[in-house]
Amino acid sequence: MNKEKIIDREEKGVDYVANGKSLLLGVLTGGVVSAAATLLVTPKSGQETREDIKQHVEESKAALERVKLNGKALSEQIANTSKEGAALIKELSVEIKDSIDSWKTTIEPHQKNIQLYLTQIEERLKELEEETNLNAES
Repeated sequence: MNKEKIIDREEKGVDYVANGKSLLLGVLTGGVVSAAATLLVTPKSGQETREDIKQHVEESKAALERVKLNGKALSEQIANTSKEGAALIKELSVEIKDSIDSWKTTIEPHQKNIQLYLTQIEERLKELEEETNLNAES
């Protein structure tokens, strides 16, 4: 179950990075297109147009700053997720090793009993074989 969480977090992290790049590209493209459109179609005076351009530049800078902050947060989240994943894998490895050791300890007495029974069966088979050979000879 914890492994599934790690995989989900890693997949989401990749999606966040892709979404972050797409968002940045979209913001930049949108800013350039809107600035160009504003210049070409507005029947405003030069002063008004410059003010609009300045406003668009400020909005683009603010959007770029938000993307930058989100990117840093995402980077930190990915780093933390990686650390959590490494710790989880280490913990899981220890638990598996302990489980195997416990299983070996539990099975060992039974294994010795089985070996003892097999030895006894082999001895009894040899005795029966010898008896059969003696009966066949007589």
